[in-house]
Amino acid sequence: MLKSLVLAALMGASSVLAVDCHRGKKCPKETPCCSQYGECGVGAFCLGGCDPTTSFSLDSCVPAPTCEDKELKFDSLDNIADIGKYLGDSSKADWVASGEPALHDGNVLLTMPKGSVGTVLSSTTYMWYGNVKARMKTSRGRGVVSAFILFSDVKDEIDYEFVGVDLGTAQTNYYFHGIPDYENSENITVSDTFGEFHDYEIRWTPDQIEWLVDGESGRIQKRDETWNKTASLYEFPQTPARVQLSLWPGGLESNPKGTVDWAGGIIDWDHKDIQNVGYFYVEVESVKIECYKGKDGLGTSNGKSYCGDSDSGDSGSGSGDAPPSGNNDPSKFDQGLQDGSSGDGDNAGAKSSASSALAMIIAGCALYWL
Repeated sequence: MLKSLVLAALMGASSVLAVDCHRGKKCPKETPCCSQYGECGVGAFCLGGCDPTTSFSLDSCVPAPTCEDKELKFDSLDNIADIGKYLGDSSKADWVASGEPALHDGNVLLTMPKGSVGTVLSSTTYMWYGNVKARMKTSRGRGVVSAFILFSDVKDEIDYEFVGVDLGTAQTNYYFHGIPDYENSENITVSDTFGEFHDYEIRWTPDQIEWLVDGESGRIQKRDETWNKTASLYEFPQTPARVQLSLWPGGLESNPKGTVDWAGGIIDWDHKDIQNVGYFYVEVESVKIECYKGKDGLGTSNGKSYCGDSDSGDSGSGSGDAPPSGNNDPSKFDQGLQDGSSGDGDNAGAKSSASSALAMIIAGCALYWL
């Protein structure tokens, strides 16, 4: 999971003064948009990663551009926009960058110089199910974490993560609305992730997630296996998500001990990669995105953006080429949420909020995101 305590720094120095936001605390009107990292702001905070459920209102966030089939190469940086300059037009850039991407032999490097917090590339369009494949080499070293994930604005997440002290393992995981459940993790054995390119693939449908390495299936997670009886819902990623590639320092001394231990220990800023080239790095050759071919309802990408209207159960059309679902009862969808009591325990509030968020999404059309 992308650790917000590290990656929030990538939003820039202004984030230090930002008001925080979470399930129990929405953003104020003056800074209405809740970012991916749980901070309120304007401008870039209202673009990709903006959480409509914790922002000032459901329409505070800019609608999320729908999926487009793409095979993306990195022979230049022209298709990568700096997060501080990106204005939300996905036709102008394929990626938004936080940190310092660089070019090397026709590939992009996600770099992490000494003392920095690394680099994140986030797609400017979203996927609502579909297939995504990244051909890449990971970084290496104690405390260094490489990642290739799908991450939604309400913190549904599907992961590949790699710790730099174990170059023979791809860690897979998934999260539902940011609820921390590390028991969902499973490993796939891989040969030298730093020295060799591999194709890491996620196949995501309303029914299951499949992780593949070099075309071979390494893990399948069925949606039916994620039913939470207490909360009466499926804890399965099912909201539009961005593709993200990242390199970050899990081994910072300021991080929680559990994070540092998982990352392999305190990061070594005198590692040979720092000495030889000036930074740790992930090398990415290409990313291929294939959108889910749903014709309407869940997973459709027919319109220009994803949104819904929780007040009416209907949604306005951005392009007029698909009707709203007109159905406010998520239980009538085979893939929908079966809503019920929030249950008890530490996650009860989060699960109740997640339930409401999913109901809003399913009730609306698939042309606009919240």
